[in-house]
Amino acid sequence: MVLVAQLVGALLGLLAVIFGAFGAHLLKKTFTADQLNSFETGVKYQMYHALLILMLSFNLNLETGLEKAIIYCLIIGTILFSFSIYGLCISASKGKKIKILGPITPLGGLFLVVGWGLLFYSFIKNLI
Repeated sequence: MVLVAQLVGALLGLLAVIFGAFGAHLLKKTFTADQLNSFETGVKYQMYHALLILMLSFNLNLETGLEKAIIYCLIIGTILFSFSIYGLCISASKGKKIKILGPITPLGGLFLVVGWGLLFYSFIKNLI
């Protein structure tokens, strides 16, 4: 599980850099200011969580159900949150907004909140 988390964390980080450059250079010409801001939010959250996943993969054994749940929530949340934002922004800039992606963004956010909540719970649990 540690290797999977490291691979996914590295891939998400790599893609965040690529998407960030893509947004800053190519999409700036076709996006509105709001779309560009939203796209950048997706990139930032993707990078933050890529780094968190990597950090956790190097500091936890990822053997317990709780530790695995934290990683799964962070991975699923990052993909749903950031990639739905990318899809919404790109499709809207083409005049064909994919509306089904709208509800996916907060669902991804919910997975991220649960992942962070489980991480907080694991710290409290270790204190007691």
